[in-house]
Amino acid sequence: MKLYVSNLPYAYGDGELQELFATIGEVLSAKVITDRFSGRSKGFGFVEMSDDDAKKAIADLNGKEVDGRALVVNEARPPKAREQRGGSQRSFSRRDY
Repeated sequence: MKLYVSNLPYAYGDGELQELFATIGEVLSAKVITDRFSGRSKGFGFVEMSDDDAKKAIADLNGKEVDGRALVVNEARPPKAREQRGGSQRSFSRRDY
């Protein structure tokens, strides 16, 4: 099961996230999402664990305070398809230039 973890301390990287969840059970993967330009953490990430361990992690870590921040841990939802705005084609006028 893939978990979404938010409100992470900004100092956390993949290793710290994995260590935190390893206290619950075996971590298959742990990834903190970073800004592509600055490389800084965006304060959230994803952890993959077995279903049983993931349910225990949600129960034990959701709301837990880490470095003064209350973690939010829940099951990750698949990403939604981005909606295209303004129809399928756009016409240009002289004002667009």
